Amino acid sequence: MPRIKVVAAVFYRDGNVLACRRAPGKSAAGKWEFPGGKIDDGETPATALVREIHEELGISISVGELVDRTVTTVDHLEIDLACYIVSSKELPFRSTDHDQLRWVSIDALPSLDWATPDLPAVTVLSSTGHKPVEDRT
Repeated sequence: MPRIKVVAAVFYRDGNVLACRRAPGKSAAGKWEFPGGKIDDGETPATALVREIHEELGISISVGELVDRTVTTVDHLEIDLACYIVSSKELPFRSTDHDQLRWVSIDALPSLDWATPDLPAVTVLSSTGHKPVEDRT
């Protein structure tokens, strides 16, 4: 089964986490996710995440600790998603891939309709705050 490596950013501010809803016409349209994207050949996860966030949200970030890394299967494809805490001096307010950006309390994260690959990170964040965990690949 083909596998793609993906990274995502967990913006954490004042007890809230940034959730992004996939825009109509995109894969998983209407589902919530952490912003990010595919790791290109030759990129490290951190380099890919910096690039993807700049492309999607138009801001610069610093990549911090790993929140969760899990492989899930979606439509005969393995998604190897690593989510990292990120920080930025800028606040995201627009996205090329999403029709809504929302700051959500940790407790309210499970109430959103999340994309399947993001669910393990949502569970980790909901149960531990933003404490990093070991890879679960």
